[in-house]
Amino acid sequence: MSPKPAEQRTERLLNLVIALLSSRRGFTKAELFEEIELYSEAASPEAREKLFDRDKAFLREQGIPVESYGEDPLYEQDNSLQRYRIRSEEYRLPEVSFTPAESAVLALAAQMWEQAALGSAAARALRKLRARGVLAEDAASSPVHPAIRTSDPNFAKVFRAVTDRTPISFGYRASAGEESTRSVQPWGMGSRYGHWYLVGWDTGRNAERWFRLSRMTTAVQAGRGNYSVPPDFDIHASLASLDHVFAPRSAAVDVQSGAGAELRLRAGGDADPAAGLAEPAAGWDRLWFAVTDLESLAADAAALGTAARAVHPPELRDAVSEALDRAQKFQAEPVPEYVPAAAARGTAAKTAGAQERLSRLLDLVPYILANQGAGMAETADRFGISQEQLASDLNLLFVSGPRYYPNGLMDVNFETGDIYIDNAENLSQPVRLSMDEAAALVVGLDTLAALPGAAPTDAVASAHAKLTEAAGTAAAAGTSLAAELLPAGTPPDLLTELQQAVTGARSLTIRYVVPSRDEVSERVVDPRRIFSDNNTWYLDAWCHRAQAGRFFRVDRILSATDSGKAATGLPQPDAQFPSSLFTPGESDEFVTIRLLPDASWVADAYHAEKRAPLPDGGQAVVLRTASTGWIPGFIARLRGSAAVLEPAALRDETAAWLSAAAANYA
Repeated sequence: MSPKPAEQRTERLLNLVIALLSSRRGFTKAELFEEIELYSEAASPEAREKLFDRDKAFLREQGIPVESYGEDPLYEQDNSLQRYRIRSEEYRLPEVSFTPAESAVLALAAQMWEQAALGSAAARALRKLRARGVLAEDAASSPVHPAIRTSDPNFAKVFRAVTDRTPISFGYRASAGEESTRSVQPWGMGSRYGHWYLVGWDTGRNAERWFRLSRMTTAVQAGRGNYSVPPDFDIHASLASLDHVFAPRSAAVDVQSGAGAELRLRAGGDADPAAGLAEPAAGWDRLWFAVTDLESLAADAAALGTAARAVHPPELRDAVSEALDRAQKFQAEPVPEYVPAAAARGTAAKTAGAQERLSRLLDLVPYILANQGAGMAETADRFGISQEQLASDLNLLFVSGPRYYPNGLMDVNFETGDIYIDNAENLSQPVRLSMDEAAALVVGLDTLAALPGAAPTDAVASAHAKLTEAAGTAAAAGTSLAAELLPAGTPPDLLTELQQAVTGARSLTIRYVVPSRDEVSERVVDPRRIFSDNNTWYLDAWCHRAQAGRFFRVDRILSATDSGKAATGLPQPDAQFPSSLFTPGESDEFVTIRLLPDASWVADAYHAEKRAPLPDGGQAVVLRTASTGWIPGFIARLRGSAAVLEPAALRDETAAWLSAAAANYA
């Protein structure tokens, strides 16, 4: 059976790297075509030239410094006489050592991206740093586990445009509701208020502008051209300026007495006497807010259905009315045909592309050289792949190397289940960090530094300095990206008290808002860990009432009181960030929901059991839930981008719920 094109490409790229590292003088293209047999399979000389140019560009994109030069200055423009090489000192990650404390914060910084678009880059960076003494397990000792999620479908394209300085264009829906096509020169991107923003120069408006990724209505298209980022641009300062660009506004929502427990947590703005509002009806309470994002408050009000009425300003009332109207119309559409399939689980099911596999192969050699005799199972687990995939990787390494120098081939042996590699000097050191790998760790450390109590500040600072020096120019990518994970709306002393309870093994009595039942409950818990999902923070604790581990949103905890020493011998959580915020139970129900493309994030955020593509580009997903009472409000919150398909009774119930809620604004 002939190799697949993807495997051939990986083999060709690997041989190209080995060849270019093997000679200080380098090779001409003609010599490389002789040395690397796979180039002979091109359909024509012109196709072979294009293939080489693509390979060369691909390696440079991955941070591998392919250098070209002409030996004779009289013929510098003659491409046929150009020589190509990779200088080993530019290729290899510089020698740098990390203390145990620095190792712990680096591992924690990498772990933050596990559920995000830069998760693969962070994992690759950590793999390379293992050769410098960093151990991923060191992150487990921290009581605080921040995590960044980047569910916006355009995140990866925008990040690449920022780091490559590529102009882009996209459809965009402004906060006022109007849609237009925007052309932007990206300067940086970052999270603020729980949303990701692109900052750049809007060429159509000739001004600096901010764009929320979740409001992009089309796929991002890359353009052409060159531009420069202002030398005084600072992504952190630019994001902070959003506080002035979007000044807080007074807003009011009337809520039925005894309802809206979660919404009441965020109330506290001053009443606007100029609003000229009549007093709320009997049995209703008026809540005032100071908000920078009316759209978010509109979603919260819509999710309460008949129990809430947005009353001020008129734009807020209109936004809630529009959200309910769109949700009602989408819910009424006929059920499309679909056949849900089980969602893929784990890393072994993924098909690795050329980038991922080449990076893994280049990391695998120095890892084995530093751990001769490593077991297949342990190594596969370390690299997040199956043992079958690892065997395939090792077999590829065995046949890779110079064509005419058999003694130059690597000697790979894993027949006994233990792996040994010899004669691999050129690949013995880890590759220098690429732009996205450096950015993932640098931004992770920056984020940790801004989180009180998350990590020792001296270890974060020293690890940051060492990493920046080792990454070289690639570390500059970190200055264009910022992530804010401060728990908005949570009193700092509450977060501190929770951290102290984790480290001191203390029990707490908490008063907690349960949105699905719209009530406040009281329970005794033994805190085990604090973690985040973007800027939403959770307490992982053993609940004495449920006699099981439970997750509690920190911003829904009304109070926490010390209740003495925590119980001993209770089950401990997994060391890694939880794969799901939902704990399955025997009485769970299954709900099938239709999602439009702009709501595709729901499938990942709520860990869909099954998925099915739909003709409109959306999908039907099966969600598992302990109860369905929250589903109609959830559909309303998604303002016409989601609808219940099954079960039929819940579909009818949701339609009636939306109709009654819309009547508030008739």
